[in-house]
Parts: sequence; C-alpha cells; structure tokens
Amino acid sequence: TAAEPAPPGPAPSRPLFADLADDQLRQLGVAAVLLPLIRKITTEDELLGLTELAPALTEEVLLELYFGTNFDEVLDKITAPVQAEDDVDTEDYAAALTRPATRVTTSDTELQAVLEDDFGRWKVFLHPGQRKLVERDNKGSARVSGGPGTGKTIVALHRVKRLVDRLPPGGDKPVLLTTYNKNLAADLRKRLLELGGPETVSRVEIVNIDKLAADVVARAEPGGKRRWIDDAKAVQEWRDLLLELGETRWDPEFLYAEWTHVILGMAGNSRTDYFRTRRPGRGRSIGRAQRAEIWRLVEKFRLRLDEKNLWTYRQVAEHAARLEQERAEKMRRHREGGLNIHREDASVARMRPRYAHIVVDEAQDLAAAHWKMLRAMVPEGPNDIFLVGDVHQRLYDNHVSLSVLGINIRGRRSSRLTLSYRTTHEILGSAVRLLGEESWDDLDDENDELTGYRSVLRGPRPVLLGATTWEEEQDHIAARVSDLIDGAAPSIAISVPERAMVAEMEARLARAGIPAASIGPDGPRIDDVVHIGTMHRFKGLEYQHVIVAGTSDGLVPQGYLRRWEQTDPARYRRELQRARSLLFVAATRARDTLLITWHGTPSPFLGDR
Repeated sequence: TAAEPAPPGPAPSRPLFADLADDQLRQLGVAAVLLPLIRKITTEDELLGLTELAPALTEEVLLELYFGTNFDEVLDKITAPVQAEDDVDTEDYAAALTRPATRVTTSDTELQAVLEDDFGRWKVFLHPGQRKLVERDNKGSARVSGGPGTGKTIVALHRVKRLVDRLPPGGDKPVLLTTYNKNLAADLRKRLLELGGPETVSRVEIVNIDKLAADVVARAEPGGKRRWIDDAKAVQEWRDLLLELGETRWDPEFLYAEWTHVILGMAGNSRTDYFRTRRPGRGRSIGRAQRAEIWRLVEKFRLRLDEKNLWTYRQVAEHAARLEQERAEKMRRHREGGLNIHREDASVARMRPRYAHIVVDEAQDLAAAHWKMLRAMVPEGPNDIFLVGDVHQRLYDNHVSLSVLGINIRGRRSSRLTLSYRTTHEILGSAVRLLGEESWDDLDDENDELTGYRSVLRGPRPVLLGATTWEEEQDHIAARVSDLIDGAAPSIAISVPERAMVAEMEARLARAGIPAASIGPDGPRIDDVVHIGTMHRFKGLEYQHVIVAGTSDGLVPQGYLRRWEQTDPARYRRELQRARSLLFVAATRARDTLLITWHGTPSPFLGDR
C-alpha cells in the first residue's frame, strides 16, 4: 500500500514589513544596513529585539508602522519634522524648550541618558507629534488623549506657554490652567515655572477646579457661612435621610450619584429638565415615575443640607456654573444692545470674559457642572478650551458628554498620543491587560482605546507574587524594598487598596529600618524616602520602582461591589471598570520595575497571571 503523503507543514509567517519597499523604508529614515534583517522579521518579539539595538529613528519608524500608522503619516509625523541638525548642543536645555528634541533629534546616547539615568529631565522635551499639537491653531476647543507617560501634561504645559507668548503685554491673567485636585495644581505650577519662568506663570491662573468654583461663589456672595462636605460625608447624609424616612427602595450611593451627575450636572437643577435629560454613563434606566420619586427625595435632601448649613462640592460647582452663565448672558445682552445700563448694574459695561484661553489637565475626572462653569468662563472661539486626559485613568464616577455641554471636540479637534516615554514596554503590556475587555467612553458618547499605545523603553517583566497572609505579604515587600534601595533618595513607592494598610505597611518598613512616608491629599509628606499610599493618591506621581500590594480578591475590586451584581448590573459593571482604572493608574506609575503582590486569593483582574 502506498504511504500516505505527509501532512503539509505550517505556512511560513509573512514578514511584518512586506508591504513596504526598501526605498520607502529608506525614505522614512530606516538605516539601510538593517534592511536585510528587517525583511526577515515576522513577530513582535523579533521586532523588539532588533529595535533595542537599532538607531533611534529606525526604532520609532518601525514601531509606528507595526502599530498601524501608514507610510504618509509616519513620514509626516516622525521623519519630516526632525531632519537631522548639523550641530546639537545636548546640554542646552533652554534651546530644548524652543524646538522638538526627542530620541529622533538628539544623539542616541544623550537622549538614552535623559530617559534612563535622570528620572525627570526628559519632561522638557517635546516629541514632534506633541509639538504639532502644541502649535496648532484650533477653530475652537481641542482634546489630546493618550495613555500614561505619553506626555499629555507636557503638551498642556507647553500649550500654556505658547498661549502666553502670544498675548499682548499686560498684567492680567487671561489663561486658566486647571486640573482636578490641589496637589496636581501645585505640581502644574512648579513645572510651568520650570518651563516658562516667572514671566509665564504671572499671566496664568493656576488653580484646581473646586477651588475655582469656590472662588466664583465667594466673589458673588461674600460672607457665606455654609460648611462644605466631601463625597463620603454627603453619602452619609443620604444614608441618614433614607433611614429616617424608612426608605429602602434606593441606596444612598445611587441617589448621591444621580443628584450629583445628572440633576446638578446636566439638568440645571430643574425638575422639568431632569425629566427630559439624558443620563450618559449612568447605566441603570429609570422611568418618569422613578424620576418623580427621586426628585422628591432630592428636595428633602436639599432641605436637610440647608437646615444644617451644609454644601457639597458639587453644589458649589453647579452654583458657580449658574453664576458664570448668568454673567456671560449679561455680557451678551450688553454687546447686542439689549441691556438697559440705567436699570442694570453699570459695572456690566466693564465686564470682560474671565479668560481668553482655558487649558485642562486630567480632564476625565471633571464633572458636568465643572464643564458648564468652564464653558461660561471663556467665549467660544479660536483656541478657547484645550483639554488633555485619559479616560482609562478615570478615578471618579464622572461621565459626561462634552458636546451636550457646548464643548465640541469631535473629528479633527481630537488627537491621540501613543508613545510612552515613562513606562517600559513590559510594564505597559501588563498594565493594559489589567483593563480587561471593557469599552471606554471618550467624554463625548464615543469609544476611546489604547490601540497602538507603546513604549520606547525596555526593562524586566513585572513580577507577580502571592502570599498566604497580609503579614507574610508585608514581609516579602520589605525584603524587596531593601533590595531596591540604592542611595539616599530612593524612587520607590508602594500602593495599597485601603487606607488602614498604609499605616500597617509604613510600620512594617520601620521595623526593617526603612524610612517611609505616606502620601496625603497634598502629595507625599516627606521626599527622599519610600512613599506609601492608596491607589487614589498616585495620580500624577512617578517612580522608578512601584509595588502594587494587596491585590487580593475582595480588596481589588472591593467585595461590597457584588451587592449590585444582580440588582443593578449596569452600575456593577461601571464600578468594576473604575476599580480597573485604579489598578491601571497604580501600575503605570512605574518606570523601571513593577511588583504586584496579594495574599489569599488573587484579584480576578490579574487573570491567569
């Protein structure tokens, strides 16, 4: 009997760059000597192995092509803006502020030193794609998105400097730079001072968004004696109210979120508007009868706060937005001749818009009321609002539709940064997997994604380590920190899911003779020691070595979230997504090494590890 033919072997893999001719690759700046090797590359690992040793321009071009950018875009974004300069003074950092300087425009060895040896000097450099966004004149608002380490804040700061440089002489502050909290605002002030000096900072109002709202209310209503309460205390007030009323159909967290994000944020505090307002990102669908019941409870809650002379931060933001909208309307009526100056306050004639330009960092964490206030503070026009952020790093339950709020960022007004200069390729890949298969909104009813997001840095793969108990986990962490400390100023941080774990971890390090300090609402209490904080505290911070501890089931995500799995599935999914964002933020604070630890059962977010 004739032997059966052997089954065919696997088809050879197609080279990654088979669709591009040698001439095209040379035109993009790829080193000609590497072309024979490039023609043989069929996998991502092979590509990364070659780019580790390739000239910087070759590396960046190949990575751009691999992640889907077409020939013309690479030529325009990477190669054309950075034609080689004959003489580059690699020590001239003042000049670096006035031209794009990246791995493509400086010598490979010098910028490699900037990226790897000095953890921070790279922040003065602009990538060619970043520079284009900084210098572009927009007909209206514009948005820049991108993952951690892609330089969104760098772009925002350079954008502020460019706007200030084009102002006419004066002593006013027509540019607003704002962000979510006060420690981020303080960091922005420090970095803008380093970038542009006192001359730039003197023309910019730098303030966190809630302080901005509070200042508006204080100016309009001086002498107010209300006491402000944060979200946690506001939820407790809702809980106490429902208990007193014997109300069991609604939970306090849902009612507070509905009041904050929909009624205060979108509906203008009006019952009629609430009945017809869309509820973007709220998940659970509610009908007219339910809205009527919610409104009844909201009125009781407002009365309760009034009687206690309390105000939530979101109430302040909504009130500030209304005051600014009224102010803008008065100016509009005066310009159009419809305001009788003899009957109205004559000061209206001297009114000017609050700002000529507004730049927003960490835009994903602002609430609808904040955006309404900002929209009223600057007239619609060229370069009015410039916002940067990453919805994958959203730490608060603020889902908005900016176009509904009068801020148009669609189409060519939105840009993405995809190249990370902080986090290694290995850490980046692990962190992105922590996000799972969730879909993420883009602040305007469409989806955002991290497709093509990659890093120019290489390093060891993240380490995952389990323990039986929390005490054993702390022992492992103390040993790891001891091994990492090299010198008097360690760039090491430990992130934990709960506040009580901060003190416990700090005490454990103290027993090992390792100086440590917690991260408070204003940032780290002490520099040059190991920093420990909850995941929320790590927004805006960066370290060479990060340990994400306590990633156990029931802690990440918090076990109490399961109560909504059956009763409110949409809310449950939204809360899980927020928990993933927290873990993503913590993991991407690392540049060189990442250790993820747990005790007991690991978090389901870690997958198969």
